[in-house]
Amino acid sequence: MKRPSILAIDQGTTNTKALLLDCEGNVLFRSSAPVELLQPQTGFVEQNPLELWQSVCRAAEDCARFPETSIVGIAISNQRETALAWARTRPGTQRSSPTPSLAPPPGMASPYPQPAGTPIGNAISWQCRRSESECERVRQQAPLLQEMSGLPLDPLLTATKWAWMFSQQPELQARAEAGDLCLGTVDSWLLYNLTGGVVHATDHTNASRTALLGLGSLQWEQDLLRLFGIPRAALAEVRPSASLFGECIAVESLRGVPVVAMVGDSHAALVGHGGLTAGMVKATYGTGSSLMMLTAALPSPTASLARTVAWSSKDSVHYALEGNIAMSGAALQWVGEFLGLPHPAEDAAELAATVPDAGGVVLVPAMVGLGAPHWASAARGLIANLERSHTSAHLARAALDAIAAQVADVLEAMQNSSGSRATALLADGGAACNDSLMQIQADLIGCDVLRSAQMELSARGAAMLGGQTLGWWSASSQPASSLQAAHRFQPRISAGERHRQRCAWRLALERTLYPRKASSA
Repeated sequence: MKRPSILAIDQGTTNTKALLLDCEGNVLFRSSAPVELLQPQTGFVEQNPLELWQSVCRAAEDCARFPETSIVGIAISNQRETALAWARTRPGTQRSSPTPSLAPPPGMASPYPQPAGTPIGNAISWQCRRSESECERVRQQAPLLQEMSGLPLDPLLTATKWAWMFSQQPELQARAEAGDLCLGTVDSWLLYNLTGGVVHATDHTNASRTALLGLGSLQWEQDLLRLFGIPRAALAEVRPSASLFGECIAVESLRGVPVVAMVGDSHAALVGHGGLTAGMVKATYGTGSSLMMLTAALPSPTASLARTVAWSSKDSVHYALEGNIAMSGAALQWVGEFLGLPHPAEDAAELAATVPDAGGVVLVPAMVGLGAPHWASAARGLIANLERSHTSAHLARAALDAIAAQVADVLEAMQNSSGSRATALLADGGAACNDSLMQIQADLIGCDVLRSAQMELSARGAAMLGGQTLGWWSASSQPASSLQAAHRFQPRISAGERHRQRCAWRLALERTLYPRKASSA
């Protein structure tokens, strides 16, 4: 007899992963498909929406062919803040052909279903900084934005990207107002296509990262819509993360299977850790990093951190403090590319392991500005303290140090804001597999780092929310497989050495921020 399973899809920045999990939380099968990041000019980062859709189809169909299971639900986690726009499919009308400039990627065209919506240009990535001008336009309203949405004003936010899109093509705003255009994040783009254009919806976590959702009301706020010029008619319906979103009709092998959860990837990773209580902090180490501290209620406003919905169900809403770092794993990738290594991230990590420390070199990877807790979009990268004796290995090690130092900055801000000290940091994500990085992290924050024994926590967290919708388990119960023991890294350096390293980082950080401070003086 086939085992019932949830298909958990994690659509990320560099790849799409798909997992089959049974009702005990065991992974039965996994698949993945790469996706490409496009950088047409300095500061611009985008992706082909057709490639995102087809990568999901490819990974999902691989899972659907697994013979020993019956898929009863689809759960989606996704890269956040990435902005998309597409033409709405009207009942009784024929689907438009993809925009000529958005041809399907080579080798991925024919086997996969055409999306229900026609994309309007490429997806604007969460990493993209093109909307800085829109941030400056509304700068005086930043306090209102942060009070209502919980988010510091930054080009990261989805609403700034849609506003930039309208500033470049005003006719799109008119189409959005008329209801002929859909604005969405990656989750709603995938849902729209899976349901054949029937459902345009998002969940509370993704909506809370657009800068248009009121954290108190959990609805699109008219004052914020007006601030960015975003028509309500074009936005998705907002629903709880663990809820029924609609049925798949686009992928033949999944026809009739309901979508039972949608959640932003960082939030999903938080859920995936399991056993969470207020005050616990997790850090996801990916291309960028996200730290979340679960709170007992909606937290009070803070200038250095974001407030966000952690996840939601039909019965409850959970909140968190969050700090976002733009370049963590990307810092190591950049060093590898800078050094011309054939496999940039992997080779740079191996290079870093050949030296005991960075020899005093400090890298501040502010190539696309600095996120939390500094929120300095104009800051740029810096390498400090170079000496004649330094080698490429010291620079690679400095990249690892920089990842840990940025996380330490955010954790410190969270502890100051909440008034509580974390007893441990929960770690996940691709870069967390690096033992050296985890040890450096424990040394810099002065407390234990617990790396999850589970892989693909974002997909797992989405599946756990989907399981709640299906009644497999409740919010207070979890599959046993989610509670495996974590690998513990304990601090090894003295308090004095920790203080010295933190001071060296802060000095380099101040130099990075100086041009911005000088220009605003």
